[in-house]
Amino acid sequence: MDWLDRMNNAMEYVEKHLADVIDFNQAARIACCSTYHFQRMFSFITDVPLSEYIRRRRMTLAAFELQQGGTRVIDVAMKYGYESPEAFSRAFKKMHGVMPMSARDKGVSLKAYPRLSFQLSIRGDVEVNYKIEEKQAVEMFGVSTVIQADGENPFIEIPAFWTRCIAGGDVDRIRAAAGLGENGQIHAVMYNKQGEKSSYMIGYFVPESGLPESFEQLQIPPQTYAIFTTGVYPDGESNIHDLWKRIWGEWFPGSNYEATEGPEFEMTYDRGNNMYEMEVWIPVVKKSA
Repeated sequence: MDWLDRMNNAMEYVEKHLADVIDFNQAARIACCSTYHFQRMFSFITDVPLSEYIRRRRMTLAAFELQQGGTRVIDVAMKYGYESPEAFSRAFKKMHGVMPMSARDKGVSLKAYPRLSFQLSIRGDVEVNYKIEEKQAVEMFGVSTVIQADGENPFIEIPAFWTRCIAGGDVDRIRAAAGLGENGQIHAVMYNKQGEKSSYMIGYFVPESGLPESFEQLQIPPQTYAIFTTGVYPDGESNIHDLWKRIWGEWFPGSNYEATEGPEFEMTYDRGNNMYEMEVWIPVVKKSA
């Protein structure tokens, strides 16, 4: 129950400071984890980025205040951190579908996002297979893009990037450069996190002959990884999305490790007979006592 208490205390901090500047670092300290870990875990458990949750809560409270009448739009905008009534009005309309002044109209339909709390639920009837391994420094090559790395965005943008790379011939070029053959399985790595964006590379390990021409190169430092597996599955049924959610929603809260900044991998292996296996590698450190 300690984890539930810490997360709910962090959300109490967020709720009390909706009309102030919210310090994500302070929320993470209350939850007893790193800021990176806190934001990733929140996003995977709730399917909503922390920044988006805060925006929804602020717009919910703003609508309540405007409905009461007598409060100027500019005052509500400033209270919830918007520098101008125009910026506030755009955000308000994006969520509620109407302009702020219309919130006072009788019968207008608005949206209310309730305060979030974490509760105990019965899960864990299916094991999560993992191992902790030390990995040496390696080099990768491939093609990359920048994605929104929060909430559900990776599960939309990453498949779209794969589709483009397959259709454009990049995947075949990587296979050929790595000497994998026509159906060799290549890997992917997410790295260089900057706020809510990260770089994402499709590629393979640099061969002994050196970096193939016309590809990007990525240096991977030595690191400790928690490695999770989907198990062996038929082609097209990896269920990698669910594995990511279980890692953050089930394994991390009950483990003695926390995620640390560094490259995260999705490794794909051909197990023969049209069967495959995927692994998720996440850099970790032991939790401090």
